[in-house]
Amino acid sequence: MTGYGVIDKNGNYLRHVVHGEIKPRKDSLLSEVLADIFRRLGAVIAEAHPQAVALENIFYGKNVRSLIRQAQVRGVVIYACADRGLPVYEYSPLEIKKAVVGYGRAEKRQVQTMVKAILKLEAIPPADAADALAAAICQANFQKEQTV
Repeated sequence: MTGYGVIDKNGNYLRHVVHGEIKPRKDSLLSEVLADIFRRLGAVIAEAHPQAVALENIFYGKNVRSLIRQAQVRGVVIYACADRGLPVYEYSPLEIKKAVVGYGRAEKRQVQTMVKAILKLEAIPPADAADALAAAICQANFQKEQTV
């Protein structure tokens, strides 16, 4: 599952543009999943015309297999953005949660609730989409510079 979220910043005002989740079929080959993410994310980029992309860093995990899969998906996301000339900024989960909730150890539900409030959404977004919107809010508020 890969979440995405696009916001617009005008001064101190943040406006929701679009969010969603790219859900692979359970029986899909990894190559099909990665190609689908690349295509669908490309379509979101073409429609929304973002100026920058914010991603959550991989920090640790108990399941090495899951971390490898996450890294493969991140590579495709970074390439999809770079291929379209978009700078990609990375934030730790702690930075994102602190920017949105004010507390770096916040629970997922707290992040979802605050994303809903900040962007004045009618409903709480799904978890992965809320994480993507939270990363976008973090980037909009802190404008991290790209490091080489």
